[in-house]
Amino acid sequence: MKLAAILSTLIVVIGGSVNAQDIHFSQFYMNPLQQNPAMAGAVYGMEANINYKDQWRAIGAPYKTFALGYHLRFDKKRTSNGYLAAGANFFADRAGDSNMGTGQGNLALAYHAKLNAHNRLGGGIQAGYFQRSIDFTGLKWGSQFDGVAYDETLAGGITSGSSNFTKFDLGAGLVWVYNNKEGDIKVTDNHDLNFNVGFSVMHLTRPKYSFIGSSERLPMRIVAHANGVISLAESSKMAIVPGFMYYRQGPAQEIYFGTLFRHLITQDSKFTGLKNSSAFYWGAYLRTRDAITAKILFEYGGWGFGVSYDINVSSLKTATSTRGGLEFGIRYTAGNPFIKTYGADHSRY
Repeated sequence: MKLAAILSTLIVVIGGSVNAQDIHFSQFYMNPLQQNPAMAGAVYGMEANINYKDQWRAIGAPYKTFALGYHLRFDKKRTSNGYLAAGANFFADRAGDSNMGTGQGNLALAYHAKLNAHNRLGGGIQAGYFQRSIDFTGLKWGSQFDGVAYDETLAGGITSGSSNFTKFDLGAGLVWVYNNKEGDIKVTDNHDLNFNVGFSVMHLTRPKYSFIGSSERLPMRIVAHANGVISLAESSKMAIVPGFMYYRQGPAQEIYFGTLFRHLITQDSKFTGLKNSSAFYWGAYLRTRDAITAKILFEYGGWGFGVSYDINVSSLKTATSTRGGLEFGIRYTAGNPFIKTYGADHSRY
């Protein structure tokens, strides 16, 4: 009966609000609006993302998550004291044998104030709707065990409820961005020192979240996140790219941290612009008490292609055989992520 899959489905369906949790991606830096609406326009002038995750195939029907994101700046004049940015993001998730689905679409608006030559502070809000659905016929219950074998003709545990509902949702956040190249017309040297540190609160409205008409509400999700690029030396082509993510939703929390190592393969031609930069990243993250994530990322010009795999190390590994989730991320920025330019609204910083 695939006991682990059945239990996980029942916990999600009939558990209290303490068990309701959002989806997450291991490559969170490839899906910035999913973490914080203030990330709209924070790092790139324009950015588009596609993410896909397939996990827990060893314990029944795999959990599949797909996401899209897009954001851009409205004004990026060099002398401006700040600029507006906007974006949209969407995700769809299918979980377990009951094909439980969650979909959400949001619009985000952010403003980034220039504090000085190298620092900016941004704030953002988002609003949207989420939709949940479930196929009750895919669930299996203890009452359908007749003492000898499982009998699907016997009555299940849920006799009434809604299999589909939609709710309004709100979120808000802040982000601080530091970039040592801010103010340079065009820089391709390997002396990066930049960071973004953010904080957000999602589900401010605490929408109802139950299929069976209970008082269960989706807990607010608190997110703290940080990313950086630290070049080791101008004479070297290496850089350290650390990252950190913290989630808190009800009593559940997630601490996720690690680093990637960037190796520049080719550098842009500084004056002609006829050659695109490329870089290869590799490294690992730890999700405490859950999984180790091995990651690689390849960037060429404005394109980024990431692959990661979660190796389960928690007590769930008995059911998963340490197999967690395979994840893919694609990012496109209108411009080169290794270069600073003005005039066109597509620089990295």
